[in-house]
Amino acid sequence: MGNVSSSYHPTTRRQLAGAKEIIPIPAKVVTPDGRLEEFRRRTTAEEAVSGHPSCYLCSSDSMAVGSAAPRLPEDYVLQFGQIYFILPLSKVLVPLSLQDLCVLAIKASVAIGNSDSAGLTGGSGSGRVPFRKSSLRVRKQGPYGDFLSCPKLASLRKIKSLPR
Repeated sequence: MGNVSSSYHPTTRRQLAGAKEIIPIPAKVVTPDGRLEEFRRRTTAEEAVSGHPSCYLCSSDSMAVGSAAPRLPEDYVLQFGQIYFILPLSKVLVPLSLQDLCVLAIKASVAIGNSDSAGLTGGSGSGRVPFRKSSLRVRKQGPYGDFLSCPKLASLRKIKSLPR
């Protein structure tokens, strides 16, 4: 037996003037204010956080309750189809609670939902896709915000087990 290595690059096919074009599904980065940035070209973690001083990039795949969200190295290349978060450097050693993960998941869901409904198409140049402000409003209660302040999720307040 030997080691087998493979790589998976999520792509989509688009029909353009009779020819099929393979377009990578962008790497999606959720910013601290809930906006979404999509990268359709090779991009490093350093490039992704360049407009966000005192912040770092982490992968959604590496986040877990009870442990800190690990910082990706500056030379890490974002993977197409993956979701990343830009978090404040002050939180690099803070273990994530279940509520923190819920806040981040909801931010991502709202940002991606807004992106899909905006009908954004492929970007050019830097690879960043412009995005309008999200409707997500977050109060500064926990280290990552208060997910119950999202207007789209006001119905969650009816559930007794969730903190207000």
